[in-house]
Amino acid sequence: MAKLMIRNTLWIAVMGALLFVPAGTLSWPGAWTFLAEMWVLALAVGAWLLEYDPALLKERSGSFVQRDQPPVDKLLVISLIAIFVAWFVLMGLDRRYGWLSVPVWLQAIGAVGVFLSIYLGYLTFRENSFASPVVKIQTERAHRVVTTGPYAYVRHPMYAGALFHFIGVPLLLGSWWGLAFLPAFVALFAIRIGIEEQTLRTALKGYDDYAARVRYRVIPLIW
Repeated sequence: MAKLMIRNTLWIAVMGALLFVPAGTLSWPGAWTFLAEMWVLALAVGAWLLEYDPALLKERSGSFVQRDQPPVDKLLVISLIAIFVAWFVLMGLDRRYGWLSVPVWLQAIGAVGVFLSIYLGYLTFRENSFASPVVKIQTERAHRVVTTGPYAYVRHPMYAGALFHFIGVPLLLGSWWGLAFLPAFVALFAIRIGIEEQTLRTALKGYDDYAARVRYRVIPLIW
């Protein structure tokens, strides 16, 4: 548990640095709220995994670039990390220069969006012990198709949670410029879903039948 807390705190510290250094101030209630919310929720989910699915926690704690990962996914993940860093820095600069303002009530909605993103992640982990941060088939862990929980409604619930995250965070931080990054994140995730689907259809028995039953990838009745 101590190792989990240290890793979680370091990750929060990195995000804090990416926000507060460009902002040039620590007087940013939205950022403190975001970091506190992420610290508590991520620690809660991590503690649950530690208790009920340590194998998944180990998998989720691994590198975002791995040996058996498709090369195109490696490139995509690196691109996502670069955009993620730029996203945080821009929102910090938005705070410094006050380019645009977000009403307090929308910031509150943003906090709800962050909570929903983590909650959807928890629901995904609860059902799918193979929810790796990289695209791969985990044959050593008897990888199988998961059809229960949120997977009964969409094929990629983690990406549904990511949508709440990439909308909620900039609203909570009070940055319309941060929200402007949403199309870039959506485009990259759409490409990654295509890579993941191709891998699963090729190498995971039963995935084609599952995809035929659950038509929607991320948003029910839309896509």
